[in-house]
Amino acid sequence: MAADGFTKADHGMFGPGSVTWRVMAEPVLIVGGFRALLLQALHPHSMWGTAQNSDLMDKDAAWARLGRTVEFVRVRTWAPTDEVERVGRRIRNLHSRLSGVDPRTGEVFPVDDPENLLWVHMGEVDSYLDVAQRAGVPLTRADRDRFVDEQRRSAAVVGLNPADVPASVAEMADYYAAMRPKLFACEEAKDGMRRLFNPPVPPPFLPLKLAAPGIATLVISTLPRWARRMYGLPGLPTTDLATTLTLKGLYRTTRLVPPGLRYSPDAKRAYALTRDSLNPAA
Repeated sequence: MAADGFTKADHGMFGPGSVTWRVMAEPVLIVGGFRALLLQALHPHSMWGTAQNSDLMDKDAAWARLGRTVEFVRVRTWAPTDEVERVGRRIRNLHSRLSGVDPRTGEVFPVDDPENLLWVHMGEVDSYLDVAQRAGVPLTRADRDRFVDEQRRSAAVVGLNPADVPASVAEMADYYAAMRPKLFACEEAKDGMRRLFNPPVPPPFLPLKLAAPGIATLVISTLPRWARRMYGLPGLPTTDLATTLTLKGLYRTTRLVPPGLRYSPDAKRAYALTRDSLNPAA
């Protein structure tokens, strides 16, 4: 067992050469993570299931929940297989005990309903890929399809059958076209969007409130036009163009930062493993 927790053969679910490692390493993908939350909130059962099982308005609870989500994505992307499986079991067990109520009908639904799980999963996949592509992360058409296909492994972690998950950009587009009639921005989703501009944060992070309005504006503008309209906002092509230029600027700016400072410890280790796999003699 190596000091970093990996065996020689265990690089987690993705490993050197994966598009996932290449995409998820970039700091600009933080925007994609927040975009995913707004997109996921447009499925009413997904939003109600979350709101009814967590105290989103409490600053400490909301911040802790965000921290757990970030840690889950980190483990799923970079950690050894046994750690991914351990976290996956915990998440599946937690979700299996939770339910929500549709306030329109009184219907009780399980939080781990496959439709809900798939919607949350695809919200992440679409958001990360969209932000990476628009920011200018080098990705061929084949790379984009590979990223969607690789993410089916992530879907299995939360309890989905990978065979039921879109495996290409085209399949993902078809999925969204089929889902759109079921989507709308409920009051809880709209409230969540508004709170992006003034997020509940614990005292040590209060300075982040100064940057929140600008970050929130950018995140919202990355949503598809149809999603922005569901939130009651303009869905203009000019917004798309301005947002893409902003993402490209952010990506280019981060590229000026030395790799030792630009990348997280997980990403730096992944790059070292990738470099070594491409040049074994080194």
